[in-house]
Amino acid sequence: MILKSLSLTNFKNIASASLEFSPKINCFLGNNGMGKSNLLDALYLLSFCKSFTGVTDSQLIRRGEDFAMASGRYGRRGLDEDLAAAIRPGRRKSFKRSGKEYKRLADHIGAFPLVLLSPADMELTAGEPSERRRFVDQIASQSDPRYLDALVRYGDAMEQRNRLLRAESEDSALYEALELQMDAAGTYVCRCRAACIEALEPVFRRYYAGIADGELPALAYAPSLRENAGQPGAIADKLAASRKRDLILGYTASGPHRDDIEMTLDGAPVRRIASQGQTKTYTSALRFAQYELLRRDLGISPLLLLDDIFDKLDARRVERIIATVADSASFGQIFITDTNRRHLDETVREISGTGAPSRLWTVENGIFTQL
Repeated sequence: MILKSLSLTNFKNIASASLEFSPKINCFLGNNGMGKSNLLDALYLLSFCKSFTGVTDSQLIRRGEDFAMASGRYGRRGLDEDLAAAIRPGRRKSFKRSGKEYKRLADHIGAFPLVLLSPADMELTAGEPSERRRFVDQIASQSDPRYLDALVRYGDAMEQRNRLLRAESEDSALYEALELQMDAAGTYVCRCRAACIEALEPVFRRYYAGIADGELPALAYAPSLRENAGQPGAIADKLAASRKRDLILGYTASGPHRDDIEMTLDGAPVRRIASQGQTKTYTSALRFAQYELLRRDLGISPLLLLDDIFDKLDARRVERIIATVADSASFGQIFITDTNRRHLDETVREISGTGAPSRLWTVENGIFTQL
């Protein structure tokens, strides 16, 4: 899959832009705050129906304007397809595929896969467990529509249970009904997360070894239910047993929404012992492994977005990451942003040596100029 062209209107600081892309590598050079990452956010929006920064839809609209639009033409499985997103304050976001509007945005997830490496990935190792759950959820949701449905059903049932807890309800029949719903959906979530980490871990270690020698990274699924995770009935039994405690707390304190992923380096938690360069290497290898799993499971190559990934890496690791993404057999279309022209030139030179075409733009105040 490739993105052939993109048009933006009033998207963040980009008043208007129309770009045609190389099928292999596309580079964006400019100082911080000029709009490089905003363009990548538009690509993310077209794949996931939301911003990767976590802002609300209305915050994607350029200041002083009353709407924002993003549209892209993709080449996917031998056919051209158009995606278009329109955002207006106070209205439901419009999202169309080949002119037909989605009834449920969840139906779009995974159709146009994308993997993003960004500075925010440092939170994968240093942040809250929710960041690591989101990482696994993103992989599983793109490759398995049933997973996203189960995740939504689990969350809806949990929210209903939390409302009962806050109201101090003692309706055991209603609790049991909701806990059975959470068990059915949560069991599938746990199984998929375990399978995802099992498949991801050896691929991740291979990519890490390709960037840094002599370090031993590892991943492990850490379910909230340490015993019988993924077994039918385990979640319902745990919820029933903890109902009195949850009534005191006013919320559901255990279940898949409390899962974590253990990320270690040489046997110790990454967040405690890793340097900034090691952490950047760790998260880069995670994203490269995510890419490989999605390509394998979906049968198409996702877009790969590299947002300022060379920062805080020594020259050797930069060189090896460039060599990694230059492998045209492993990666499809790539979008790279950086403030350092030398990094971009080295990347283009490395990939161009394989005969792959490239394009480079400078970015200043939301204006893109192709060089």
